[in-house]
Amino acid sequence: MTNSIPQFLSLENKIGINFPDQKLLQQAFIHRSYLNEHHGEVLFSNEKLEFLGDSVLSLITSIYLFNNYPEYNEGTYTDIKASIVRTESLAVASRELGLGQYLMLSKGERDNKGEDNTSILADCFEAFLATIFLEHDFEKAYEFVETFLFKGKLEKIVENKLYQPAKNRLQEYSQEKYKELPKYVVLSEIGPQHNKTYTVGVYYKKKELARGAGKSKKEAEENAAYIALQNL
Repeated sequence: MTNSIPQFLSLENKIGINFPDQKLLQQAFIHRSYLNEHHGEVLFSNEKLEFLGDSVLSLITSIYLFNNYPEYNEGTYTDIKASIVRTESLAVASRELGLGQYLMLSKGERDNKGEDNTSILADCFEAFLATIFLEHDFEKAYEFVETFLFKGKLEKIVENKLYQPAKNRLQEYSQEKYKELPKYVVLSEIGPQHNKTYTVGVYYKKKELARGAGKSKKEAEENAAYIALQNL
């Protein structure tokens, strides 16, 4: 048995996984902003875990698609994969798990509702996944993703062909309905050069249809288009 930090007990019970190294588990929830206000504490942000978790998630998704959808080609795999591991999808999974309540944020970030910030929650999901992988093994990480990310979502994406690039679908919709293409505008760039988060707005004339966030401008545009389609 592990002497769990009380705040994490309900999370461990919810997913059926225990974490022998509770400090590593805690690290998965330390946002870099928190460190700016706690210089005296020996703590590390979740960025390195996020990096590892991103790679683990990519491999899990590739294996799952290869085994469960043998009829598709690599191009379709790539599109489906991008749909299920997109920032918004990971953030939704984080919200369903309640990961936001465990985040350690700066006062400013918390005042800005950082615990429900889509990009922060997506990063947290990947960091948390990395912790499962390090504390247990790849199989346990695979089971976690299958249960808490894929279930009820991936099949719907495939059946309804929601994996087709959202920018293309929004472009077709706009041309058909408005006879004009949507425009994308970068609204903000936050974070260090190696780990920026972009926020992009998509507009029809001067009307904002949606906003999306991502680790690249391309990803942010795709996410904005995806949200715009949902809104429309």
